Order: sequence, then structure tokens, then C-alpha cells
Amino acid sequence: MSHIGSLPIKYTSEVKIEHLKIPFSTTDSRFFEKTTLKVIGPLGERTMAIEPYVKLNFVEPKVGVKIPEYELHFSVEDKELKKQRQMWGTTRALVNNCVIGVTEGFNATLRFVGVGYRAAIEQGILVLRLGYANPVNIEIPKGLSVTVPVPVRVLISGTDLQQVKLFAAKIRAWKKPEPYKQKGIFINDETIRKKEGKKK
Repeated sequence: MSHIGSLPIKYTSEVKIEHLKIPFSTTDSRFFEKTTLKVIGPLGERTMAIEPYVKLNFVEPKVGVKIPEYELHFSVEDKELKKQRQMWGTTRALVNNCVIGVTEGFNATLRFVGVGYRAAIEQGILVLRLGYANPVNIEIPKGLSVTVPVPVRVLISGTDLQQVKLFAAKIRAWKKPEPYKQKGIFINDETIRKKEGKKK
């Protein structure tokens, strides 16, 4: 039995979850048998594919409760099959991320440490100056909000956790933190152990 999968997701009326019995994609054969789950909230909308053996059960809130909470329960057709047990918990985790994404959102902060390292938004493009001969221009993906409150900080926010993480990693890859002078681009509270240089 999946411990994570057996936990219901609780949400309020500001979130609307619809399980559409239509293929997640009509052009990609990998998704022909998977149905579509749509999650709508104050910050936007997310959709994801649901395996045919994963079952969803929507429970209405109790009558008379001040702040009514809806519940979404998950189950699978055959708990004895390893693949179904794995997807049971995975599906629950992914749907929960969708709910958090459309209500609270996900964020990442990048810190630029190094002389002359800085960032700016110019004509909708993220421009990084990292000591190279030319600045690095990075297009901001659709669905993400990117701001530069100060030249050495970049704030990324969005409803898709994976998209936020991937874009933060893409920026970091241009100047990964190095352990000797501890310069580079750091994500959130990231730290690295300082190494001593070779002594002559």
C-alpha cells in the first residue's frame, strides 16, 4: 500500500479540480489512454495526465463547516502491482503540487556572488553579466514571472514547480558556484564547503 497515495488532498472552494475523461493528448500515442486532470486556482491553471488504473474520488465538504474543505482521494486497480503502487503515490504528489502551484505558487531566488556579476531585465529578456566578453541573454519561459529587485538577485515564480526548478538550474549553469573563492550563482540557501587552494 502507498502511504503517500492513501492521503487525501484537501482544498477549499478557491480551487476547482476537474477529471476530464478525455485523452491527455490526441497527437502523442504515449498519452492516448491517459485521461486529463485540470486544476484551476487564483494563480492560474495546470493540467496533467492520469494513468487509466489510477482512480479519483471527490468528496464534498461537510455541511455546516465554517470553511468547507473538499477532499480528493486516490486509489489504484491492483495494489499488488509494483508499477501501480508507485504511480499511486507519484500521482498524488503531482496533483498536490498542482494545487499548491495555483494557490501559493513556487519560488526560487538566485544570488549572484562575484565582482561585476549582475542581472537585469531588458526588453523582456533576462540579461546576465558574469565576467564574460559578452552578456548572456536568456529568454524567459512562458508561465514564469522573473524579476530583478537588485542587480545581484533574481526572483523566479510560477505555478509549475518543475519549470521553476529547471529555469533556476539553467541560469545557475552559466556560473556554477566554485569552492575556492566561493563565487558563482547560488539558488535559495545553497552553500558550498570552501576548499583551500594549493600552497606553494
